[in-house]
Amino acid sequence: MIIGVPREAKPEEYRVAATPGSVREAVARGHTVLVESGAGEGSSIEDTQFERAGARMLDRAEDVFEQAELVLKVKEPLPHETELLREGQVLFAFLHLAPDVDLTRRLVDSGAVCIAYETVELEDGTLPLLAPMSEVAGRMAAQVGSEYLQRPKGGRGVLLGGVPGVLPATCAVLGGGVVGINAAFVASGMGAETIVLDVDLGRLRYLDETWTGRFQTLFSNAHNVEEVVLGADLIVGAVLVHGARTPWVVTRDMLPRMKDGAVIVDVAVDQGGCVETSRPTTHAEPVFSVDAVLHYCVTNMPGAVPSTSTNALTNATIPYALAIADKGWEAAAADDPALARGVNVVHGRVAYGPVAAAHGLPHEPLEGLVIGG
Repeated sequence: MIIGVPREAKPEEYRVAATPGSVREAVARGHTVLVESGAGEGSSIEDTQFERAGARMLDRAEDVFEQAELVLKVKEPLPHETELLREGQVLFAFLHLAPDVDLTRRLVDSGAVCIAYETVELEDGTLPLLAPMSEVAGRMAAQVGSEYLQRPKGGRGVLLGGVPGVLPATCAVLGGGVVGINAAFVASGMGAETIVLDVDLGRLRYLDETWTGRFQTLFSNAHNVEEVVLGADLIVGAVLVHGARTPWVVTRDMLPRMKDGAVIVDVAVDQGGCVETSRPTTHAEPVFSVDAVLHYCVTNMPGAVPSTSTNALTNATIPYALAIADKGWEAAAADDPALARGVNVVHGRVAYGPVAAAHGLPHEPLEGLVIGG
């Protein structure tokens, strides 16, 4: 199969969807790998490294899309990229379609087969391709939150860990999944008084048993969320509903009652955000203020640490990409239910239920479209 790796087009996105190591694996299996020149620059990977691994370098993204049967990307395609997709071509990337009806319709119109990293799901409910970036984003959330709590950045002027004789900041982590536990790990490690809220009592028991003494756990209901959020210096939005739009946990009416200069880092913004006032931002303009509460809502947080993120991401994605290349996407999805759950759009139809429901579009299950159909 011909595998294409274009340079990421999203602003301030420095990751790349393959490494020289993964290129070498694909070439060893008899596949052709096309990489756009400069695709790895942001992750400190030179074109010559890809070439030594067996890739062919192309000067333009248009050429990569035109020749590739399987396109590997990190972030969702921008409008000019969706125009390059064609009927039957396979796109494998983060898509986050639930909050984005325009992108969903563009992918439907393209006729391509679109497989989303974030909805590849194992039988136990874990998300193996989302997890590495959730780990990065969670750890970053505490770091950037600490930075924006500084007064020159617009925050309260509070040191996250405090100092002897001065209380530390309070960090509320909304959600005890991969993002939340990593945010809590770093925030508590920096000395913050950290509280993790979740609706899953089993998850809270696990966190309490595993991290006894590092942070506190609290059941997430409207009353508890409001009390903790109103008293927090830093709030990390780490709520996730698999493949669907994130519900609002922090509502607009809470903001005037929050501390002036408090910081919200809404990691869930990719799926619409768990804070009602959140809207997507970029690394170039990462924050905005509502009622004196600073919002950090960058949609590609791990893109700021691309050397770490690219390696972490490709470690997880490449086995699935190679399965698609070796078998074809239909056979690969038939053999692996986790990969099948990642298929969002097929030949002009929405195959993933939560995305169809989010946009009021017809849902045609993958089984009926291809597997056994």
